[in-house]
Amino acid sequence: MKNSVKWIGLLIAGTTLSLSACGQEEKQMTAYDKIQKDGTLTVATAGTLYPTSFHEEKNNNLTGFDVEVVKEVAKRLDLKVKFKEMSFDGMLTSVNTGQVDLAANDITITEERKGKFAFSKPYKYTYGTAIVRKSDLSGIKSLEDLKGKKAAGEATTTYMQVAKQYGAKEVTYDNATNDQYLRDVSNGRTDVILNDYYLQSLAIDFFKDFDITIHPDIAYNPSQVGLIMDLDNKELQSNINAQIDEMKKDGTLAKLSKTFYANKDVSKMPDIKSTLVDVK
Repeated sequence: MKNSVKWIGLLIAGTTLSLSACGQEEKQMTAYDKIQKDGTLTVATAGTLYPTSFHEEKNNNLTGFDVEVVKEVAKRLDLKVKFKEMSFDGMLTSVNTGQVDLAANDITITEERKGKFAFSKPYKYTYGTAIVRKSDLSGIKSLEDLKGKKAAGEATTTYMQVAKQYGAKEVTYDNATNDQYLRDVSNGRTDVILNDYYLQSLAIDFFKDFDITIHPDIAYNPSQVGLIMDLDNKELQSNINAQIDEMKKDGTLAKLSKTFYANKDVSKMPDIKSTLVDVK
């Protein structure tokens, strides 16, 4: 009988130790461990920004430069990808609240954002330009002439911050498509769109019937684009950075870039003289 009691005691103790060990293991599991356990990266993107993140006309598949960069990174990490489409503001909120693991949408790396989020190493280098009406350049000669002009964009982008700093009136859109933005400049509903040079160039080439052009005398803020994730998820950041380094070395980034940016390599900093705007 005593032996039976001893065995029962040992079994209970063993069970307690086992449960305790399981609890400790679960507590020690990092955010990246959970991603690996699930086997999936959950990624926020717009799905409306050509050629960054958009749906193909023939089959509605989600693709784009940033989308394919993420797919390649995930493949090299032996992970699947689940995309969630949303506005830019929604992306940052979703990263903050843990609803997604990262966001990929031509997101500029800034010092302010680096204080709130972790960024991957840059995979795109660019600078800012301005789309205006071709017929009269929207009455704009320089950034100083933005004062009082109607600038189109999403509220919290770095480009809209530049517009605000120069006194432009904001006309904000919620995850709108390119043709909506560009048509409004063409017909005079708005005056200017500040954005990335490569995105603007492709838009001008595609919408040839619109009265729009890239301003010949405005170039500003050389910038870098990266994937954005939770500030504390250093393990995810480190693993993604390692893959981006490899993709640069083996030419994958340059190949993807030329596919989506009309044979241009955005993985290298362009040689351009531009104005530095200290966005506040």
